[in-house]
Order: sequence, then C-alpha cells, then structure tokens
Amino acid sequence: MVPRAIATLNAVSVIACEDTRHSKKLLDHFSIDKPCVAYHDHTDKKSSYNLLKRLANGEDVALISDAGTPLISDPGYRLVAEARVQGYSVIPVPGASAVVAALSVAGLPTDKFKFIGFLPAKSSQRKSALTDLKTGAETMVCYEAPHRIVETLQDMVEVFGAKRPAFMAREITKTFETYLHGSLEKLLAQVQADSNQQRGEMVLVISGHIGESDNVSVDAEKILGLLMKELPLTKAASVTAKITGGDKKQLYQLGLSLKDKD
Repeated sequence: MVPRAIATLNAVSVIACEDTRHSKKLLDHFSIDKPCVAYHDHTDKKSSYNLLKRLANGEDVALISDAGTPLISDPGYRLVAEARVQGYSVIPVPGASAVVAALSVAGLPTDKFKFIGFLPAKSSQRKSALTDLKTGAETMVCYEAPHRIVETLQDMVEVFGAKRPAFMAREITKTFETYLHGSLEKLLAQVQADSNQQRGEMVLVISGHIGESDNVSVDAEKILGLLMKELPLTKAASVTAKITGGDKKQLYQLGLSLKDKD
C-alpha cells in the first residue's frame, strides 16, 4: 500500500471491492472507515448502475481488488469502460503489481514480454495455448493456481522443452515468499519435492524462444563453459559470440542451462 492509496480510500464516498470480507481486513489495518460494496465483472448490471449513479451524484468511487493491481487479471474493466463512456475520469493509483515485481527479479529479458494471465485449466487446452506461444521471442509471464502448478510445469516441459530457462515467484511481498530459477525441468523438480511450493499465489516467467541449443556448435559450448569459470555469464556469452560468430542471446540461454547442470 502506497500513501496515495490510503489517502484516496479515505477520501472517496464508497469502495467497490472484489470481496468485501477480504478487503475489510486491509481497510481495518489502515483504519479506513468507508462503506464497501461488492463488485465483480460477473455481477449483475445493477452493481455497475449503482456505482455509476453515485458518480452522477458527484461522489467519488474507488475500485480495489483482493491483491495486486486492479484489472490485471482482476475484475473491473466493464465498470471502467462504462465510466469512460459516460465521461467520468478514471485515475490509476499505482501500487504492487505481481507481473512487474516478478519480471524485475527473474533475470530474463524484459525489453519485450507477453503477459498471458491464467492459462486454461484443462491440460489439453493449456498445451494448445502453450504451443501457440512456443516460438515467440518475448519473455512470457503468467499466473497459476496452486493446485495446477505441477501439471502446468509438466505441460511446459513437454511443449517448451526441459531446458527452457524459467523463474517462479511465490507469495511476493508476503511472509513465505520464495523465488525459484533455472530450467523448467529444475523448477518442476523443486516444486514436486516441496509441497510448500504448491501453495499461495504464483507467477511464472518463461524465457522466449531464441533457437535450440543443439544449434550451438560443440566448440562454442566448450569455449562458453571455460569462459564462464572466469567471467560473468553475460560477458562470457558476449566473448564467445565474438570468437565463434554465434548468437549472443542464444549463448546466454545455453549458459543458464549449463549452470543448472552444475
């Protein structure tokens, strides 16, 4: 919670919540005593109508979600869209964002990334979605539910390959936050071996496709392995690329895989 969010919630007439019981804990913690109403994108139109009516009467309305930034895989877009259509000002109050927080410490490229929300719950549909994403060059970010994390990682190993670099952030900013990094194969093994890694809110960050490591020559792999013993991975990949004419990004990803074998 940033100071501006606390000030905003204290100033509005009503707070629309994804779950009023959940939000009450947060509001009580900051001694915010404002009326709350339940709002979800799947609630009836009357909920939106009542909130828009308040705006029409000159009141200010705040929209909050259970965790993280509202509207990022959380409800609210229908209300925001209708409010804009009717000419009301909609202003974001920046706060915690699991997507950006996970990306910032994943150690994977962030110049281009694709946020894909939650993958389909059924394995067959999930594999189909992953297949469509398989050849994308940008880093991928998704949320996953605890009861599906093992199956999702298994499907990713099957579709993307065991050596695809990946990262998992769990319970970001909370008491039991953990961060796992390595190949998809390594992440799967860690999650399967520790039931605690199958609990809480999770963000997966997966490297984009930059060519198979099989295309890297044996000589390039040997040179990279030797240089990694003396230099940081980024520098080792850069020098190896200059010596062999290989692709620096591809060599960097190969280096990550080699580290996982150590």
